[in-house]
Amino acid sequence: MLNVLPILMIVQVISALAIIVLVLLQQGKGADMGSSFGSGSAGSLFGASGAANFLSRTTKWAAVVFFVTTAGLAYVTHSRTGATGVDSGVMQQYQDRSIPQAPGAATSVPGTPAPNSVPSAPAQPDASVPQAPAQQAPAPAAGVPAAPAPAPAEAPKPAQ
Repeated sequence: MLNVLPILMIVQVISALAIIVLVLLQQGKGADMGSSFGSGSAGSLFGASGAANFLSRTTKWAAVVFFVTTAGLAYVTHSRTGATGVDSGVMQQYQDRSIPQAPGAATSVPGTPAPNSVPSAPAQPDASVPQAPAQQAPAPAAGVPAAPAPAPAEAPKPAQ
């Protein structure tokens, strides 16, 4: 069977470049108003409105080709691996080589700490590190209430 992946990739790139060029060639919606008052050329290679129809139709078909090749590439790359569901992830076979593994060490589940992997705090603090002074809460002064007394309730004023 002919290898379809490179052909789809070439068609994908060509259709993407065609969409970019065709979109940049088209005029905006407000450009027609300027040409009706005399600024700008009404005549062109395709006629007064023929270029807009030609460019928009060509852009539409380039977009259709782009989306079809995208779907084709997704299908071809997925069917090539033969794996389904969770087994077909991009990072499925990735192994981080920056962290050396000890030979014969059991692998643990990522995110769960290994037993005794947390270092314990030293029993005595290091003498070179200055210690913060111990702070004691000041004792309340004698005769001072802890909270202010509630304000007396006022009687309602009579209506006039």
